[in-house]
Amino acid sequence: MKIAIEGQRLYRKKKHGMDMVALELIRNLQKIDKENEYVIFVKPDEDHCLETIDNFKIVELKGGPYPTWEQRALPKAAKAEGCDILHCTSNTAPVSSSMPLVVTLHDIIYLESISLFKKGTWYQKLGNMYRRYIVPRVVKKSDKIITVSKFEKNRIGNFFGFEENDPRLVAIYNGVSEHFRKIEDTDELKRVKDLYQLPDRYLFFLGNTDPKKNTKGTLKAFSDYLKKTGDDVYLVMLDYEQKELDKLLTEIGDKDLIKRIVLTGYVINTDLPAIYNQCELFLYPSLRESFGIPMLEAMRCGTPVITSTTSSMPEVSGGAAYLIDPFKPEEITNAIEKVLSDKALREKLINQGLKQSERFSWHNMAQDVLSLYETVYKNHLKVQS
Repeated sequence: MKIAIEGQRLYRKKKHGMDMVALELIRNLQKIDKENEYVIFVKPDEDHCLETIDNFKIVELKGGPYPTWEQRALPKAAKAEGCDILHCTSNTAPVSSSMPLVVTLHDIIYLESISLFKKGTWYQKLGNMYRRYIVPRVVKKSDKIITVSKFEKNRIGNFFGFEENDPRLVAIYNGVSEHFRKIEDTDELKRVKDLYQLPDRYLFFLGNTDPKKNTKGTLKAFSDYLKKTGDDVYLVMLDYEQKELDKLLTEIGDKDLIKRIVLTGYVINTDLPAIYNQCELFLYPSLRESFGIPMLEAMRCGTPVITSTTSSMPEVSGGAAYLIDPFKPEEITNAIEKVLSDKALREKLINQGLKQSERFSWHNMAQDVLSLYETVYKNHLKVQS
């Protein structure tokens, strides 16, 4: 069996959620599968995080912007390599590919008729327009659709009218990378603290311009917490533009809050564990998530987590996080105060979080995906015979 895996963005320096999932899938397939052949298609860029080894071939494929690369260059190249299956890892796929197709459909937020998710930057809006056009067509022709939680599986199934227990739609949980752990090395902790100019006491929030991250609501809650308690604590945020932050602070009526916010810029993935380790709690009050890997990363680092009652977050956090209604900033404020002041609660969340995060591994995820490839291939052979 020869499997093509789309990894268009894996060589870019600033990798995010879906990129890291694809990267971990490939790295773990390299560990567990020495029999089948793989061809990984990436766009040329500066971070060569994968190498051609044994039965894994890396092809740097040019082909223009994302849509033309995916719709034209990718299926043509996969066919030329003689691949038996094409796995597209980031929601979309070529609609004209002739070979059996596996698609990882992380979520369908861009298809939901909720005005909130029509906001965001122009880049995000254009991406969502492309997905809205492509995804329904891809769903119809896919041999298998992988999604990342039971919540999202039900959401996708209901949206597209799948029969209950349709074997084409499968939920396979994401994992947590092994470098997320409790760190005893004080030199490593100090290195990261100095590199990103972290304060002595801080809350950690992975906000961005995507409306689902609830950045405005989180800032409002943090502002209200400081006004309420006078606590000498900061909020650390990654890779967020000062200009965008100023807009939100104006909207919540607290421009002075900037004095209590640390913007680190982009943080490489291997430095994240030290940031989790040194924060007092991790804020993840998203409005909508299909999974929520950062929750598990924080838990594995021994950090208490505040997250939402919505979408997949109760499922993935498994009772090991403090849950709030993300549409009510006052609940986030009260949760921050409770978790920071109640030592017994903190210890409970830390201990339960460590146990919950151990349930998820990239090895298990890769094993499940490999089994799915085998099923697709066998079914294709039956059709041909």
